Amino acid sequence: MKVNITETVLRDANQSLIATRMPFEDFEPVLEKIDEAGYASIECWGGATFDSCLRYLSEDPWERLRKIKSKVKKTKLQMLLRGQNILGYKHYPDDVVRKFVEYAIKNGMDIIRIFDALNDFRNIRVAVEETIKWGGHAQGAICYTISPIHDLESYAKMGKTLEEMGVNSICIKDMAGIMGPKEAYDIFKALKETVKVPLILHTHSTTGLGPMTYLKAIEAGCSGIDTAISSFSGGTSQPSTETMNYALKQLGYETGLKEDVLKEINDFFKSVKEKFLKTGVLNPYVMGTETDALVYQIPGGMLSNLISQLKQQNALDRLEEVLQETPRVRKDLGYPPLVTPMSQMVGVQAAINVLTGERYKSVTNEIKAYLRGEYGKAPGEIDPDLVKKVLGDEKPITTRFADTLEPAFEKTKKELGSLAQSDEDVLSYIAFPQIAEKFFKEREDRKSKTVSYSIRKV
Repeated sequence: MKVNITETVLRDANQSLIATRMPFEDFEPVLEKIDEAGYASIECWGGATFDSCLRYLSEDPWERLRKIKSKVKKTKLQMLLRGQNILGYKHYPDDVVRKFVEYAIKNGMDIIRIFDALNDFRNIRVAVEETIKWGGHAQGAICYTISPIHDLESYAKMGKTLEEMGVNSICIKDMAGIMGPKEAYDIFKALKETVKVPLILHTHSTTGLGPMTYLKAIEAGCSGIDTAISSFSGGTSQPSTETMNYALKQLGYETGLKEDVLKEINDFFKSVKEKFLKTGVLNPYVMGTETDALVYQIPGGMLSNLISQLKQQNALDRLEEVLQETPRVRKDLGYPPLVTPMSQMVGVQAAINVLTGERYKSVTNEIKAYLRGEYGKAPGEIDPDLVKKVLGDEKPITTRFADTLEPAFEKTKKELGSLAQSDEDVLSYIAFPQIAEKFFKEREDRKSKTVSYSIRKV
C-alpha cells in the first residue's frame, strides 16, 4: 500500500514554529531539491502565509506562489483555505471566493484543502465547486474535536456529505494534536466504510501523540499524512518526515520518498532553523511537548494566547479559573471545534467571564455575530438563555450568511483604480485592506527608487 506524504515546511511547519516569518529567499535555493524528493504534495500557501507576506515580509503572496511554481515542476502544490472566510476571519461574498480560487489555481495551485471552523459545509460549497471548475483538486476537510455530540456516526456522516458535494479527497484536520491512536483507528475505519474517496490525516506533534496516531490511522485505511522535514518538525509543528518515512517503510508501506534527498533538504533547513533560533523568532518553548491540551482539550496556540491575555491584565493567577470556564463557554455555544477563529473567540469570552466576575456580563462583538448566525450553524444547540440575553428579540439567521452579502470584487476593483495593478491585488486588498494598501504604496516607493537610481547611474 502507498502512503502519500505531504511536506509542510513551507507552510504549516513554518507557521506553527516561527509564525510564518520565513521569506522566499530563505527557501528558494532548496525548492528544486524538494521537488526531487518524491512527495505527494508540498503545502506552501494559504493559512497565515498570505497575511504574513504582506504584513511582515514585504512580499506579494501571489508572486511568491508563481516563483514556487516556476521551480517546482513535478510535485503538486497545496494550500489551506478557510472556505467562505478565504484566508481571513470573516465571511466574504461568493464572487470574491470564486475569484480567489480561480486565481489561486491560475497562479499555480494544484490542491486546495478547504475547511469551515464549524464544519458547516454550506460554507465550503462555493470554494469546492470553483476548485473543481478550474481543474484543481478539492480536498474537503473535517475539523476534529472532542465533545458529547461528536462521535463516529457524526464524523462518518460529515464524510458522506463531503463526498456527495464532489470533493476529490477528505482530510481529518486535527489542529490541536489531541487525536489519539484509538480515535484515529476508529474514525478512519468508520470513514473507510462510508466513503470511497482517498482519506488524509493532518495532525500536530503538540501533545506527542502524532506518530502513533498516524500509524493507527494508516492501518485503518488512511492513505495520506502531513509531515515536516525533521529540523522543522515536532512541538507545535508536524511529526518528522524522515521518521515517518522510516517507520512506514519498515512496516511494508511504500512512500515514494528518497532518503538521500530528504537528508539534503534537512541539512539545508538546519541553518535556516539556526538563524531563527538566534534572532529569537523560534522560541524553544514551541518545540516541546505540551500535554495540557489532553487535559483541557485546548490547542497549544489557544493556551499561549490565554496566558498572554491574562499577563496583560496582571491576572495570570486566574489561569486555572479561565481554563475551567473555557469548556463551559464552548458548551453554551453548541460545542464549536476550537480552530481559528472559534478558539480565539471562546478563549477571550472565557477570560472576560472570569475577570468581570459575572458570566456574559460583557460579550464580544464576535460572539454576538456568532449568536446571530454569521459564522454558520453551530454543531450543537446554543444555550437559549444566552441567545435571549445577548440578542433579545432579534432572531438569528438560519440561512447561509454569505447569501446576505453583496458582490464585492468589481466594486472594490473600481474603487482601488490604479492602486491595484492586477486582479490579484484587488483580492489581497479585500482580504487585508489596510495591510495591502500599505504594501502597494511601499511597492510603488521601491519602484520609484529603483528607477531614479537607474537614471542616476546612466
